[in-house]
Amino acid sequence: MTQELFRADSYLKDCTATVVGIDEQGIVLDRTVFYPLGGGQAGDSGVLVLADGSELAIADTRKGKDPEGRPTHRICHLPAPGQDDRLIQLKPGDAVTAKVDWQRRHKLMRFHTTTHLLCHLVPQLVNGCSITPDYARLDFNMTDPLDKEVLTAGIARLVAAAHPVAVGSIAEEELDANPALVKSMSVQPPRGTGRIRTIRIGGDTAIDFQPCGGTHVASTAEIGAVVVTKIEKKSATTRRVVLGFA
Repeated sequence: MTQELFRADSYLKDCTATVVGIDEQGIVLDRTVFYPLGGGQAGDSGVLVLADGSELAIADTRKGKDPEGRPTHRICHLPAPGQDDRLIQLKPGDAVTAKVDWQRRHKLMRFHTTTHLLCHLVPQLVNGCSITPDYARLDFNMTDPLDKEVLTAGIARLVAAAHPVAVGSIAEEELDANPALVKSMSVQPPRGTGRIRTIRIGGDTAIDFQPCGGTHVASTAEIGAVVVTKIEKKSATTRRVVLGFA
């Protein structure tokens, strides 16, 4: 099991760690600040600093899988190609420093929080999501048309209001009693620990509250200028909203 430091603090940029395994799935550490692909959010990239000060570039981060292909609690750091000379130095038990590509991660955080603002502006179930450093998109299960300018203005208003964004948790039983908190039709929150991680936007004024395992900014003001770049009719019952930085 990898200790997921990013779950409690999305602003951690690096951490010391110990290599616990190396295989075809990647490098597994006992703890990490790297977010693995999941919930629509892209996996982190960055570097592992080795004991001699050299850096091993990490191109992507994924959840480990068992022999049946089911996700495990291991987080696998995928080295970028062409680093065999440094990779061969690495072995279980080695101490490293894991450093996330912060500029890239912060873009993902800004976009991810914006998608939650969209869930407030478009109160419909989501049947698809993708969050990358360059754009984000949400697919809403709906038939009514959406207006690009209206949504962009709504996002700008919520960003300017500087609503706080807080990480919390609820009991699995509480989620079972309030199934409407889950706004995604395609991704269900992970279970098994008894608690479900949540993201709340807004203090006294509730803007959005839902289960989420991703990384977020601490205030909507930190999002900056994000606009709706495109609205597409993907099917008779799906409207896609694409976001970009202004």
